[in-house]
Amino acid sequence: MSQPTRLSIFPLGGALLFPRAQLPLHIFEPRYRALVRDALARDRRIGMIQPRPGDEGDVPALFDVGCVGRIAQVEALPDGRFNLVLEGTGRFRLLRELDTATPFRQVEAALDAFPHDLDEPAVLASVRRAELERDARAYAEAQGYQIDWDAVGRLDDETLVNAIAQVAPFDIAAKQALLEAPDLVDRADLLVQMLRFFGQGDGGDATLQ
Repeated sequence: MSQPTRLSIFPLGGALLFPRAQLPLHIFEPRYRALVRDALARDRRIGMIQPRPGDEGDVPALFDVGCVGRIAQVEALPDGRFNLVLEGTGRFRLLRELDTATPFRQVEAALDAFPHDLDEPAVLASVRRAELERDARAYAEAQGYQIDWDAVGRLDDETLVNAIAQVAPFDIAAKQALLEAPDLVDRADLLVQMLRFFGQGDGGDATLQ
């Protein structure tokens, strides 16, 4: 394993970033404006990571795995806010949090903890792809979502799986499980289970353990 890397982080529950995926963000809090300015002045990298549920403090505990995003697009607004698009470069494992004077949090992270993230993504078996699309459609219809299914059908497997994982309103623990899935096939399998689980009944109080 290579030396740990210092990484500035943006803890945000429910916001998943995957390698090769994109995540749009609107940055308005002063501490995260400072984070963006710092990232732009250095290497354009931000670590997206979820806070653990149940910790509502100003410095909530964090999950151990996040994803590094490189600022691919940025719009600096006149009032100091930013619109960003992050592009995932690879997952990281949090090693320890650093004691810093910056308004945003920084950690030491292992950036090579998931060496296969940049491999060519796996291709889903045709039956699994069809199953995923069917269950996603059933879930979306139950939730009242309007979706262009022709456009969905043209997505490659990786984009489809990760896009559903990003936008589905699952709880934080479920989202984290999707992020930590070893590979695309495992993530697709888990996603099918979640679509069925959270699609039962009204799903309002369901929590996947």
